[in-house]
Amino acid sequence: MTNNIQFYSGENIPLELHKVRVVQKLHLVPVERRLKALQESGFNTFKLNTNDVFLDMLTDSGTNAMSDNQVAAMFRADDAYAGSQSFTRLLKAVQDVLGKEFLLPVHQGRAAENIICRTFIKPGQIVPMNYHFTTALAHITENGGKIAELLCDDALEIQSTNPFKGNIDIHKLEKCIQDHGSENIPFIRMEASTNLIGGQPFSIHNLQQVREVADRHGIMLVLDASLLGENAFLVKQREKEWKNASLAEILKTITGLADLVYFSARKLSSSRGGGICTNNRTLYAKMETLIPLFEGFLTYGGISVREIEAMAVGLYETQDETIIRQSPDSIAFLVNDLQQKGIPVVTPAGVLGCHVDAMSFCKHIPQSEYPAGALAAAFYLISGIRGMERGTISSVRDEQGNEIPSDLELLRLALPRRVFTLSQIKYVSDRMQWLFDNRHLIGGLRFVYEPPVLRFFMGTLAPTSGWPLRLLAKFKEDFGESL
Repeated sequence: MTNNIQFYSGENIPLELHKVRVVQKLHLVPVERRLKALQESGFNTFKLNTNDVFLDMLTDSGTNAMSDNQVAAMFRADDAYAGSQSFTRLLKAVQDVLGKEFLLPVHQGRAAENIICRTFIKPGQIVPMNYHFTTALAHITENGGKIAELLCDDALEIQSTNPFKGNIDIHKLEKCIQDHGSENIPFIRMEASTNLIGGQPFSIHNLQQVREVADRHGIMLVLDASLLGENAFLVKQREKEWKNASLAEILKTITGLADLVYFSARKLSSSRGGGICTNNRTLYAKMETLIPLFEGFLTYGGISVREIEAMAVGLYETQDETIIRQSPDSIAFLVNDLQQKGIPVVTPAGVLGCHVDAMSFCKHIPQSEYPAGALAAAFYLISGIRGMERGTISSVRDEQGNEIPSDLELLRLALPRRVFTLSQIKYVSDRMQWLFDNRHLIGGLRFVYEPPVLRFFMGTLAPTSGWPLRLLAKFKEDFGESL
């Protein structure tokens, strides 16, 4: 077991248990160029070019740093279209780490959602879950289903001491099944960890309760394991029954409670690709024929075999606490630092990233003008840091075309594994403090182009006033230069 390393000075600093051997040049362009880049991208950080981005905290999906062992493994890839030995090694890793016998490879997590939803969801059915993810919701609704989010009542409180805000409320789950009937519920979905509410984990005890309910009603339990490693780490930190267990034991305990496990390797194993795995041959057979139709042959699933080799090594590395803890430790450091400065952030610190509460940060911006999106744009303008809106822009409209306001309006600053240094994290905190002190200068956004599905990816927005120019002027006044 790896203990926290204490500093004689008393400082609580996350110590990187790795060294940097390959570097990539970053670009900190002048603030005038950053304003131009925002205008060119329609004030949507997804559409920024990385030549204009200093620290890219958009996501941890596909941006985690690979280990030397992963990169080395890519050179032994077996390029066979069918029957590749690379797949055999990946299957062995899934069996060893996740404890599942059968694997269907897919090119990424949303591809797994497509296969699962096409196979099991019928129009009019409902999927209970702890909380939705954008692509999961899109695939469920595309196949005629609806969702029921069954979080505990305090899960959406921004500042909380609840260590497991990703838990399902068991009483709400029972009522949902009673109201809709088990025959109208294709599966219960648990997400490790709940991305859209601040990367909050669930406990093993809660998952065991969900499993018991699922068994009693004959309902399948599906686990989105994309952030499973970090969820397991926080279980070890926060659930006393598991504090002396290894990550390997915790991982297998969690996956062992699910009938079906799917994941994005872009998150779970610091590679690219994804998979669906199970011990149930019948479930496997129901999905098998869709893999060649939508993904590729059963032993590559639309993934480069080099990435398959990296995925296999990455799964084993998910059992290594020194690798998994680096991201949540860095997130906790940034969350605690911002909180001490009076900046509203989601607590307790979760996984994936630091989440700033845009509703409190920008109280003067109505939710109809997308405060989280405005905060993401403003923060990029004054820092060169690209974060991601997780609020109403990431939500959807109802059947009448009306906005469905998001439960939370968050600016997510992702901290992928082993990517950012401590000085860079301190730069994030410094620029966020300046923006908080000048938050009255931030204004709202409005849609100019709005795609009908997953609009946050490619939508184009514009400021509701001239606030970006005013913010730029104040920045130059205070810093006296163009960076």
